[in-house]
Amino acid sequence: MKLVTTEIRNSAPSRRFLAGLLSETSLVDLVAAHAAAGGKPDALPGEMLAFLETGDSALAAARSALEFARANPAAKAPDGRRLVWPRAELRLLPAVPRPGKILHTSVNFRSHKAEVAGGFQSDEWKRQDWGSFHYQHPTGFLQAPSSTVGTDAEVFIPRFTEQLDYELEIATIIGRRAKNVSKERALDYVAGFCVFNDVSARDIQAREHANKVILLGKSFDTSCPLGPWLTTRDEIADPENLRMQLRLNGELRQDASTSEMIYGIRELVAWWSQITLEPGDVITSGSPAGVIAGRKDQVWLKPGDRIEASIEGLGTLVSIVAATKD
Repeated sequence: MKLVTTEIRNSAPSRRFLAGLLSETSLVDLVAAHAAAGGKPDALPGEMLAFLETGDSALAAARSALEFARANPAAKAPDGRRLVWPRAELRLLPAVPRPGKILHTSVNFRSHKAEVAGGFQSDEWKRQDWGSFHYQHPTGFLQAPSSTVGTDAEVFIPRFTEQLDYELEIATIIGRRAKNVSKERALDYVAGFCVFNDVSARDIQAREHANKVILLGKSFDTSCPLGPWLTTRDEIADPENLRMQLRLNGELRQDASTSEMIYGIRELVAWWSQITLEPGDVITSGSPAGVIAGRKDQVWLKPGDRIEASIEGLGTLVSIVAATKD
């Protein structure tokens, strides 16, 4: 099942709800469908984090609600709410709006390590000894939950950067509280997966790297597109063997597989669970090669650029680059 928080366009006051994907062009208000089917009140939370915290019972209720709406598309909830909405009338928010934490895994594809070491041209980057980057365990950093946006959203170029870049990654969404879990049981704690675009201010990131920190270059507003929806774990037979592709204005820039990660999803969940993981937390995979910073022709993202980040089975996350809004 594919789940997403949606917001009704041109609605005053703004109204959002938890939706299930019925097709590429229509979604179901799951709480309304649950009520229309005679489901027990409060069995299906309408907010993503509460939904994930409720666990298997909420997931079962959501599946039943989706099937009811599929069979009865013209039905309405007891309070008159319709069940099925055209996607065009909705704005899709981040797969997990305001996750508790985003645990970002760094340099987790050997192809990206090679391009960082050989292709990043700034003096700040060249001073980094990337050849000595070691793999005794995953390495990463936290990103700001406030930086997330959904699919089809604008990504604003901050005033402080002249080098805006993309990075295609798979995001693992935690579904159960996890602490010190084993690699063998790691997927038992996963709710599902989505696409992540790690939009990066390379000039700021390089200066931060020189000081052994990462913050502003990766956590500014709109820098973490996350979506287009959360695909539940049962729909993905092997999350460690999925095709990954990113296109910039239609041109294929990144083409890889999750099988190429140095540390796979199971290992990442197990490692990062040394920090208590909670429902809705996001673990990112790191990016394969093909970023702008690794190219000889470093033409950075500019207003009007369209980024299409796709992962097999998870859909396509679309981002539109825009000039700063403040």
